[in-house]
Amino acid sequence: METTGPWTRATAAAGLMKDGEARPTVFARMSASAAEHGALNLGQGYPDDAPPPQVAEAAVEAIRQGRNQYPPGAGEAVLREAIAEHQQHWYGLTWDPAREVLVTTGATEALAATVLALVEPGDEIVTIEPFYDQYAALTGLTGAVHRTVPVTSVAEEGSGDLVLDIDEDALRGAFSQRTRLVLVNTPHNPTGLMLRESALQAIVDEAERHDALIVTDEVYEHLTFGTSHRPIATLPGAQDRTVSISSAGKTFSVTGWKIGWITARPELVTAITGVKQWLTYSSGAPFQPAVAAGLGLPDSVFHDLASDLRERRDLLTAGLREIGFRVSIPEAGYFTVADAGPLGEGDADALAARLPVEAGVVGIPLSAFYRDGNAGAASSYLRMAFCKSRETIERALEKLDAWATPRR
Repeated sequence: METTGPWTRATAAAGLMKDGEARPTVFARMSASAAEHGALNLGQGYPDDAPPPQVAEAAVEAIRQGRNQYPPGAGEAVLREAIAEHQQHWYGLTWDPAREVLVTTGATEALAATVLALVEPGDEIVTIEPFYDQYAALTGLTGAVHRTVPVTSVAEEGSGDLVLDIDEDALRGAFSQRTRLVLVNTPHNPTGLMLRESALQAIVDEAERHDALIVTDEVYEHLTFGTSHRPIATLPGAQDRTVSISSAGKTFSVTGWKIGWITARPELVTAITGVKQWLTYSSGAPFQPAVAAGLGLPDSVFHDLASDLRERRDLLTAGLREIGFRVSIPEAGYFTVADAGPLGEGDADALAARLPVEAGVVGIPLSAFYRDGNAGAASSYLRMAFCKSRETIERALEKLDAWATPRR
């Protein structure tokens, strides 16, 4: 039976084809390795935390009230209103909850429906590289061309830490007359980089110049450790051409609920809904009012969530540095980048495969977030998650320290 089709393009674009056969994602492979070897999983970005009690109780209450059947395709009104209020409160952005807000099955579906609705074969999509692997797969599904802007890394004098950035000239140069959309992920996965305002402005300038759309992935918007997140839609001239995407999963530690959302002008929401309705149509009935309750929590709750995560970031990065890794200090999100080169490990792919056995710890090679797995100068880099309990992080550091001792 012939089984080729768009999925083949998507699988190949995501680097998951080998000898003509599809293989599982690196997250599936490494999580399976963690289970097989009883290793501590610092690879996959699911948190150990419980959601805020108010959010959990609101979900339980919604279930008890019988809110368990299909919600409206656009999302429950209470959630769409809460999303609009959240955007106004935090960022000063005004959206009509009835026409400019769409609830989705997580940010994953929001991204898929948006790209599939707005991109044609032969169009060009610009992203930062490394990138969340779905971006390449979606580009493959549409038959578009993937253009990337590399994250650069240098060792900071004195500390030896990795400093990550992007070249704004390279960013501007990635646009062309065939650019249909630029997919902006800030705060950035996998690096924790937050784009400077000058870089955001460069994106807006080039999008206007080339009549391109801007699609944002802002799922780590509240998990920042210094500078607050600024949505690109707040920049002059950006809101009308921007599709902003976020979700509850990372902020409230409810990644399994899969409640995401889109805010955009009505004509864009209409086009995206035309695809979204043939994907899940709707989902997460009792979780939608619970997320609405979460979005209405006091600012102090959001600040406390970020502060607690920052402490765990500091615990992991300091420990990795002491062991001998060169590390980045992420500005946001769940992950740090750790360079194993100083420990004599130049191939992070091979190291990631060995670590569950040799050290009892799982990390993800950064190459998984590059086209064709070609990480170049970053080939010795691992992505490590600190959205885990302090106990898990401390145990992982102990295991890594014992593994690294002979290498120092």
